[in-house]
Amino acid sequence: MVKIGYTLMSEQSPPGRLVEDAVSAERAGFDYETISDHYFPWLEEMSHSPYAWSVLGAVAQATERVPLMTYVTCPIMRYHPAVVAQKAATMGALSQGRFMLGLGAGENLNEHVIGRGWPPVNIRHEMFGEAVEIIQALFGGEYVSYRGDHFTVDSAKLYDLPPVPVPIGIAASGAQSVDLAAEYGDALIATEPDRRLVERFHASGGAGKPVYGQLVISYDIDVEAATERAHRLWKWSPAGWKVLAELPGPVNFADYAQFVRPEDVTKHVPCGSDVDAVVQAIKEFTDAGFTHIALVQIDPAHQTPFLTWAHSTLLPTLKTL
Repeated sequence: MVKIGYTLMSEQSPPGRLVEDAVSAERAGFDYETISDHYFPWLEEMSHSPYAWSVLGAVAQATERVPLMTYVTCPIMRYHPAVVAQKAATMGALSQGRFMLGLGAGENLNEHVIGRGWPPVNIRHEMFGEAVEIIQALFGGEYVSYRGDHFTVDSAKLYDLPPVPVPIGIAASGAQSVDLAAEYGDALIATEPDRRLVERFHASGGAGKPVYGQLVISYDIDVEAATERAHRLWKWSPAGWKVLAELPGPVNFADYAQFVRPEDVTKHVPCGSDVDAVVQAIKEFTDAGFTHIALVQIDPAHQTPFLTWAHSTLLPTLKTL
């Protein structure tokens, strides 16, 4: 049976509201919760971007049963991988084993703030591979020293570890990153329902491991209002990952998005209150081999009605898939 998650979208809500929504989503019956880890929102209109790890600590204490997950954290620039390992281990302990560390190679949008420039994609993948090696070694609980081409660790050790090591999910969009996920990860993370990624993951050693996806929706009983909101706040998304990873700031995403039409967004974002439309979008993921799909509801002002609808109508239908 597919697991349906709820996304705490840190780019569109203040920290206190994210914690409230996490509690409400657990009560609504979602199977797990993810949180985005950003320094900037995609567009200025989204207006928020709190520190995800502080929010996660609060959510771990405010919730009781739902597994939690970063979707995703970049461990190659803004955070050193040794620090990511410490944060993740602490979350595993605070949540009593309910935490998964979702990792990805990041976006210029969030990583340029440290002033080191944005490396080309092949270098980022090299850095990412080293970062995952460091994190996994530190999860073992012993002293770790490491000297790679990109990272150095000097006698690091984690003193607060959960009883079971924190599982690692790895985001992938192409062959190189899928192979990395199969070799080092406990799960594959992808944003598109691409069967080829899942098949390669299984063939490369990931058979039997979970596959996580994400679906954006714009719930509203008024379809026109839902469509307008999706276009206004999500018009950056059709750019595709090769563009999304490279643009440096919200103003650049706004420049790109001025050419995006409403139909370019709604082609991938179900708008309104039609359960069948969401079911069909979810089935694209499940048919491609995904086991977990986290929903993103656009706009913080519409989280409460969405969660009410999800509890009464949407989740009971999705859990029959």
